[in-house]
Amino acid sequence: MPAQVRELRQRIRSVKSTAKITRAQEMIATSRIVKAQHAVAASKPYADQIVAALTALVSHNVGIDHPLLHEQPEDSRSAVVVITSDRGFCGGYNANVLREAEALAQRLRDRGREPVMYLVGNKGLTWYRFRDRDYAEAWTGFSDRPTFDSAERIGRRVAEDFLKTDAEGGVGEIHVIYTEFHSMLTQEVQVRRLIPLEISEREDDGTGPVLPAYEFEPSAKDALDLMLPNYIESRIFHMLLQSAASEHAARRRAMKSATDNANELIDVYTRLMNQARQAAITQEISEIVGGADALADSGGE
Repeated sequence: MPAQVRELRQRIRSVKSTAKITRAQEMIATSRIVKAQHAVAASKPYADQIVAALTALVSHNVGIDHPLLHEQPEDSRSAVVVITSDRGFCGGYNANVLREAEALAQRLRDRGREPVMYLVGNKGLTWYRFRDRDYAEAWTGFSDRPTFDSAERIGRRVAEDFLKTDAEGGVGEIHVIYTEFHSMLTQEVQVRRLIPLEISEREDDGTGPVLPAYEFEPSAKDALDLMLPNYIESRIFHMLLQSAASEHAARRRAMKSATDNANELIDVYTRLMNQARQAAITQEISEIVGGADALADSGGE
């Protein structure tokens, strides 16, 4: 019995130490998620406006020719940007993204295209390295606090590969897999085709929203050359911010669950320890009473 009590005390101390760690992680994630939400909200108007500007440009210049607006069937490779986290303790956040990446890669192979992976986040990089999978490039160290410089590096690389020919190792389309933040309880993995752009060419018929009347100098094509890199970088930046907010929310939820489970386990171990101590005391009392009865019986004889 004393050995069982000591073992339960050691388990309680161990679980309490774990609970302190998970509680601290929960508090850190809670403090950071507010800033991440503000960053997402601040980036959304710019992302919406640049999409509106590109839509207006294409709609007012129907038939404009640009490599980023059209698929390149001669290229048999498709880029897939996978956005994961650098750290763990966030439940199924990374597993959901990687599962969707595998599903997209299989769909691309079924279409006869070769997926080329571009990895964002140390967890995705570790997953592919462990399985000895090939990837084009990886970026790590900023998943929870992305900057525009990081998005610019990613956007520049994928755009350059898109403009290359198939013989040069180029890609014909670019997909991004990230986690969209809806609320503290809801985050959803999204698959978006970044380029070629999915912008519908339409004219203002009076039934939809009025398109802004932009004037382009020297030409619409030159303006498109300048806007498209900004479009790619801003969209990737917005996706990185969405993923960062989702990462913090997933970590907070996972750490809260871990802390609650630890507290429940401490209660169970404490109850078992008390029962073991009570059983040990009862056994000692029984032995004392039994010894006294034996002495009484021997004295009487």
